[in-house]
Amino acid sequence: MNKIVFITGASSGFGEACARKFAAAGGYHIIITGRRKERLEKLKSELEQAARPATPPPPGAEPVRVMPLEFDVQDREAVFSAVSNLPEAWKKIELLVNNAGLALGRDFFQDAVLDDWETMIDTNVKGLLYVSKAVLPLLIAQKKGHIINIGSTAGKEVYEKGNVYCATKHAVDAISKAMRIDLLSEGIKVTAIHPGAADTEFSRVRFKGDEQQAEKVYEGYTPLSAEDVAEVVYYCASLPSHVCINDLTLTCTAQANSFYLYKKA
Repeated sequence: MNKIVFITGASSGFGEACARKFAAAGGYHIIITGRRKERLEKLKSELEQAARPATPPPPGAEPVRVMPLEFDVQDREAVFSAVSNLPEAWKKIELLVNNAGLALGRDFFQDAVLDDWETMIDTNVKGLLYVSKAVLPLLIAQKKGHIINIGSTAGKEVYEKGNVYCATKHAVDAISKAMRIDLLSEGIKVTAIHPGAADTEFSRVRFKGDEQQAEKVYEGYTPLSAEDVAEVVYYCASLPSHVCINDLTLTCTAQANSFYLYKKA
């Protein structure tokens, strides 16, 4: 019987790559969520029409099925409505991947735009809380499950012009630690994964569509890819039930932490 994984922010980047990885591995049905309905529907079609998984599926595994849910994690009512209205067969969620998040702007604190701050707080912190709170009763009812929160190296060190983005990712780190403690008695694992520089839509969103500025971020070195992060998410999720990776920081070889990055001339 396939496990059910619930992935936020699945219309691009890490979330999309995670959906593809779990579908290719076999043994999972996947709930994909995001704001862009057309991308979710396209991804659903691609995953369900894939001929065969890359590796043999577990015994008794079924062909992958995908449930797209269109909502913005910032919208509390939409989050709880989407989860509560899931068909009963889709409510046996065993893995939640809290991936939805973004950075907006790269400004000194005194120059930053308040709307950017609010969007990052509402998405990266409140959105993660809303989805977790909505999905948790379904995990608790089974007395098992796994929550994987996608943080950032920005949640480990604060860097110049990172201010509130760094603050939101520090919050993800703290929330993950709190979840892990509070959910011990429920048998639920909590993992925080903190990627460094990764070539996704992240910088294009951060610089508000300025492609030239976004591309400069990745010049002179090979950054992580969305697929790299998805591999790590899958690895953490596929360990034995009594094993939990609590906290994991992931960077490319050229990056040591939020401060140090070696770029070739």
